[in-house]
Amino acid sequence: MPTRTHRIRNATLIDGTGDPARHVDIGITDDRIDWIRPAGATPDDGDALDVDGRCVAPGFIDVHSHADNAPFLDSDDTAKILQGVTTEVVGNCGFSLAPLTMEHEAQFQRYSRRLFPELPWSWSTTAEYFDALDERGYVTNYVPLVGHHTLRIAAMGMADRDPDAEERATMRRLLDEAVEAGVFGLSTGLIYPPGQFAGSEEIAELVAGLPEDGIYATHMRGEGSQLRSSLEEAIGVARASGRPLQVSHLKVAGRSNWGGMSWALEMLDNARSEGLSVSHDVYPYTAGSTMLTATLPPWFQDGGDAEVLRRLADPGSLSRLEEDLNHDDGTWENQVVGAGWDGIVVASSPSHRHDGQSIAAIAADLGLEPLDALVEVLRNESLRVSMIVHSMQEPDLERAMAHPSTMIGSDGLPPGTGGKPHPRGQGTFPRVLSRYVRDRGTLDLEQAVHKMTGLPAKTFGLSGRGILAEGSIADLVVFDANSVNDGATYAAPTTPPSGIDLVMQAGWVVVRDGGYQDERVGRRLTPRQ
Repeated sequence: MPTRTHRIRNATLIDGTGDPARHVDIGITDDRIDWIRPAGATPDDGDALDVDGRCVAPGFIDVHSHADNAPFLDSDDTAKILQGVTTEVVGNCGFSLAPLTMEHEAQFQRYSRRLFPELPWSWSTTAEYFDALDERGYVTNYVPLVGHHTLRIAAMGMADRDPDAEERATMRRLLDEAVEAGVFGLSTGLIYPPGQFAGSEEIAELVAGLPEDGIYATHMRGEGSQLRSSLEEAIGVARASGRPLQVSHLKVAGRSNWGGMSWALEMLDNARSEGLSVSHDVYPYTAGSTMLTATLPPWFQDGGDAEVLRRLADPGSLSRLEEDLNHDDGTWENQVVGAGWDGIVVASSPSHRHDGQSIAAIAADLGLEPLDALVEVLRNESLRVSMIVHSMQEPDLERAMAHPSTMIGSDGLPPGTGGKPHPRGQGTFPRVLSRYVRDRGTLDLEQAVHKMTGLPAKTFGLSGRGILAEGSIADLVVFDANSVNDGATYAAPTTPPSGIDLVMQAGWVVVRDGGYQDERVGRRLTPRQ
């Protein structure tokens, strides 16, 4: 294969370290940065790309993605690459698409449909799943985690109980196989079944089975009234296991809890001062998004889809549900109390009948009480509904974003379900650069890029990525700091960003003049490369 060379002239280099920007020319040979020199120090050979002072930064790293299924889509998922994202961490919140076991395979596949579109299931082990992904190819580079939900369902289904000795051994064995196949760590989603059925001891035991640098990423048990106890639990798992902790999408949810970000960050800082390896990420929005079934309390979820649907038709269960939803007793994450019926908006469903409508609005249209409308939607759509939840305030978000240990993650839901998904899937990284750097001054440009590049690369051990220096991998993005914008809104969530001019992966140009070049050149990364 002939040597590939690129020359970039008159660049404002934001190198990912947090250091001040500087004006440079850049030389690239094949997949590496060959040289970086002061602008004008190299004669113009006529073939160089003159970026006229626009910013050149490392390719952005999305530390919290759910695009696990993207390689299986018929069309390329360009939501991230058009934002300048070249690498995604997948398998978050306890959800990975492998491993499966014959005994519980059908139950896992049914459960996955609450979040993912239909998939071409052809694997059981994590290694087989990775083979299937590799064969399809990647738009972005993938950094995979294995999900605790997936391990637990493979061992014991959706049961609300502690695992027995044999089931614990099965989870450990499947985790070992996933590590051998190339995962970077383990994720939990303790707000969802079956993770919410697990105790801290079960989680710590699994996390301790990771390699010493294997990361534990957690969607904590609660992000509202349970935030303090959930942080204590997460930090306790890190302390007991000795493994790095990544707190996913740190937030303070629910109006009654607003203002709590200062002490939440202080708890994480105290853990770091203790010597624990602790990191966290945020997304730049005051609304979250997840499965509509997350509005249901833990007892309602025991046994999986069939049991949930049975309870949705049982008057006794619905009476108890109404009582639970009207009160926040602090034992589970009550989305209804935290956001209100008008703050819970259907994002996507198989029929798309109510996409973009709040539960309050659906209730009004149907002439029902809000709880009855929730039940109606869940039953009619066989639980396969995602939602957007408006439950946060901007001062807490900005306080978290400005913290030096904060990274940026999109937390966009899996692509391919249609509807009106959260705009973070298309807009996260340009939104940080436009709203929180240029417009509000929450961060300076160098800080923001560091949070999206060098810091996540260091956290996840991505050698050669995250920093632009001589010898580093040529994953980079060219953008105009004065015009970059997220086009995606809640009303039009799939509008692509503007001001992202060029994206390069390992020396290949994959976005030019803001347009995707229709070629999958990403790859699945492996730990300790």
